Amino acid sequence: MKNPNLKWIYLCALSVIWGSSFILIKKSLLGLTAFQLGALRTIITGLLLIGFGFNTLKTMPKSKWKWLLLSGLLGSFIPAFFFAIAETEIDSAVASILNSLVPLNTILMGFAIFKITSTKRQILGVIVGFIGTALLILKGSALNPNQNYYYAGFVILSTIMYAANVNIIKRYLQEVKPLAIAAGSYIFILFPAIIVLLCSDFFTSATLNNPELISALFYITVLSVFGTAIAKVVFFKLVQLSTPVFASSVTYIMPIVALIWGIIDGETFSLLQGLAALLILAGVYLSHKTK
Repeated sequence: MKNPNLKWIYLCALSVIWGSSFILIKKSLLGLTAFQLGALRTIITGLLLIGFGFNTLKTMPKSKWKWLLLSGLLGSFIPAFFFAIAETEIDSAVASILNSLVPLNTILMGFAIFKITSTKRQILGVIVGFIGTALLILKGSALNPNQNYYYAGFVILSTIMYAANVNIIKRYLQEVKPLAIAAGSYIFILFPAIIVLLCSDFFTSATLNNPELISALFYITVLSVFGTAIAKVVFFKLVQLSTPVFASSVTYIMPIVALIWGIIDGETFSLLQGLAALLILAGVYLSHKTK
């Protein structure tokens, strides 16, 4: 018998892990370019997942491979670069806040493309959470008027890809083991990432002699192992245990974790942001409650 609280445990764990990912990206960019970061993140994660999950792929039905390819591209490869590019201009907390668009896009895409129904209460939950997110964005932009918000578009595009990935997993990969989904999707994107790294000037003296490189490699390794590899498996399991909307609601709690890291890193946190955080949590509750 399934533990009804298990999905909440997964949700909270993922929120902490992924909420911390944005500050790790920010720190990694001190010694790496956005393309080097995205490539290394994909390579390290891919080697781990394929190494541990290769045996799970031997019995993978041929009909599933095309969905694993799409899952790899939309859920991992492209966003890894887009988020790194975005954080060259906007704060890590802002990137996390914008990432809260995922549940809204999940509902819209699930209904329009994948024919997955959502209840009125779930829709209300997403709206409430989105209002909280909007308040956080407005306050953040007021506190940081010099940031280039055009780069926020990379995050927004990533949220659309994440939403598509959630629906693909729920509709076409429901019966596939989470580790198999993660490993299978990275088989397609590992070698393209290696090519990107080779073309990114990573092995030049300018990069290798950068005094920030060692610390950047440490941050990207932590990000890859915990924020990507382990979290991917847990996330795929969460999608299978719950609904696409509930699973994507992890992005509502992530900004709170990211803001805490921002305070530790010297960023400010206002009362309005605290109230917005409470709205976000209310949105998570409403989007989960179906009756």
